[in-house]
Amino acid sequence: MAFTGKYELETQENYEEFLEAIGLLNVKTDHKVVTEVLQDGNDFTWTQTIPNWTWSNKLTVGQECEMTTMMGDKFKAPVTMEGGKISIQFPQYIFTAEIIEDKLVMTCITPGEKGVTFRRVNKRI
Repeated sequence: MAFTGKYELETQENYEEFLEAIGLLNVKTDHKVVTEVLQDGNDFTWTQTIPNWTWSNKLTVGQECEMTTMMGDKFKAPVTMEGGKISIQFPQYIFTAEIIEDKLVMTCITPGEKGVTFRRVNKRI
């Protein structure tokens, strides 16, 4: 299913635990994140916005892409898609995204025995 669209945060699980696991608890916000995805075949522009902050990455499925973390650090990682689910290995977690019943479901999983699974469900707006 096509990802293109604008989405607003509807529900989330383990938000604070995830931020703590990756050392970013100090950036916690109560604002509803808006995610905009532009898809052109295997090319994506992925942008997340809250008041006074925007984070954007361009990526291509099947290629290693240079991206930026939430804190502005650059890294390179392959972008894969299997069964309609995008996967990217960020430096501190694995990110996946898929469309389920017209909602954008994003999951971030930190590694290790005490790994945290952070899940956001976003409704199309």
